[in-house]
Amino acid sequence: MIARSGLPTEPGSAYQPNAGGAPDEGLRERKKKLTRQLISDTATGMFLKDGFDAVRVIDVAAACGVAEKTVYNYFPTKEALILDRFEDMEAGIRRVFDPHATSSSLVEAAVAVIVTEVETMFEEWGRADHPPDPALIRRFAEMIDHTPALRAAQWEMLDRMAQVAAEGMAARAGADPDDPEPLIAAHAILGLWRVQFGSMTRHAGRDLTAMELRDAVIADVRRAAHLIDTGLWSFMPGHPRRPPRPKSPS
Repeated sequence: MIARSGLPTEPGSAYQPNAGGAPDEGLRERKKKLTRQLISDTATGMFLKDGFDAVRVIDVAAACGVAEKTVYNYFPTKEALILDRFEDMEAGIRRVFDPHATSSSLVEAAVAVIVTEVETMFEEWGRADHPPDPALIRRFAEMIDHTPALRAAQWEMLDRMAQVAAEGMAARAGADPDDPEPLIAAHAILGLWRVQFGSMTRHAGRDLTAMELRDAVIADVRRAAHLIDTGLWSFMPGHPRRPPRPKSPS
């Protein structure tokens, strides 16, 4: 999911990040991270409460006690206040598709990145005094889905990441990144991130605990990855849609 990794514990309230940090982390860097987190968390709460289009960046700045320019120093656009995981995702995708990477399976490498993202996401939520419930997660996902500006920004980010992936895959194969093979392969693997986002929205409407939601999302990503690995023929009638269950140790 391209959207941000943290959510406020309830609409309109800011999640208070852990102020500890690594011992060798400079005080200035820690302060910058905390300020960035505060701005993003506050904005998210305001957007959920009043709607993305109804809240101005200057309103977010006032709620945080900072200047509007400070907000833009951390987030270049209003949409970035919500879609703030792009840089982390792009870095992960570059690692997956690095032509010098040792992983033999790009699909497995992509799944590993997504699983780490999802697990980290829920660990961060769990550090709050009152972790957000699945209903709040669903509202967050629906806000993105129902806001044209956020949806367009998300598509643009995915297109940029697809180009990064295609270039890396072409370099591995010694092909042109504009050839059809690296392009379709890159889009197929990047589709796993779409599955993650869609699965989060779908399962958040069920009666699940946060950890059950996490496991359901990861299971869906693995199912989608299995289809990419086996080929579209495995989705045809007469073929199993789910990956085979691992054998129990004897």
